[in-house]
Amino acid sequence: MLTIGLLGSEMQRQKYLPSLADLSSISCWGLTEPDYGSDASALRTTATKVEGGWILEGQKRWIGNSTFADVLVIFARNTATNQINGFIVQKDAPGLQSTKIENKIGLRMVQNGDILFKKVFVPDEDRLPGVNSFKDTSKVLAVSRVMVAWMPIGIAMGVYDMCHRYLKERKQFGAPLAAFQLNQQKLVQMLGNIQAMLLVGWRLCKLYESGKMTPGQASLGKSWNTLRARETVSLGRELLGGNGILADFLVAKAFCDLEPIYTFEGTYDINTLVTGREITGLPSFKPAPLRPQSRL
Repeated sequence: MLTIGLLGSEMQRQKYLPSLADLSSISCWGLTEPDYGSDASALRTTATKVEGGWILEGQKRWIGNSTFADVLVIFARNTATNQINGFIVQKDAPGLQSTKIENKIGLRMVQNGDILFKKVFVPDEDRLPGVNSFKDTSKVLAVSRVMVAWMPIGIAMGVYDMCHRYLKERKQFGAPLAAFQLNQQKLVQMLGNIQAMLLVGWRLCKLYESGKMTPGQASLGKSWNTLRARETVSLGRELLGGNGILADFLVAKAFCDLEPIYTFEGTYDINTLVTGREITGLPSFKPAPLRPQSRL
């Protein structure tokens, strides 16, 4: 919905957004490829102009909802301009194949898939007019990172609630676990992280509402919140002892679910580089060129 709403034509918004909003149809968003994750701007899926539309060739990987989505928002490289363009692809398009990625340990309810495009035709009316370079794609990433920044907050709050009840109910050495100073310290540290994460999420939303949010701020919020949530859930697992590795107590599940959130919508490291570029003016995504070795 986000990409069509931000970068689609008025006709595309009217055609697709109502059914997506009421969930009578489902979409997915395809940027990542088998060989291009963090370096998404180097993607190799191609879009070649033909009469009446475009031919897509290539592969996508880790695309959530792709196995059952009705419409697929796909990014591909225009073979004429070498720039990234966006397309809306129908699920029954000839040459389109999606298969589920198996054996995930986290976010198992999300069906991530591999997508294969073999000469998939997309009509001209389904090319997204607002996507003409990777800079346009980055506009969507910045907004989606605000939304993802709230996901670890909810997970961390759930883990805190579970641990709070567990420590008051379970007894060792004749006293509730909540009575021990070490456990109280960890519980308070978890609560402090959650309060700080909430404020970061709230601040991002206010900046976005006012039209002042920058990509670096969105990346900082997403990376910092997932890092703090990782720490919070890790403390929760410690507090539950052996029960912390059992799915029955949910903390272990949250522990696993945070790992993909820490990684998708830009890894922690990539998001820090986005913010670092913004505050220094110096990009550092590619390694420095090799220099001749010193004779010393």
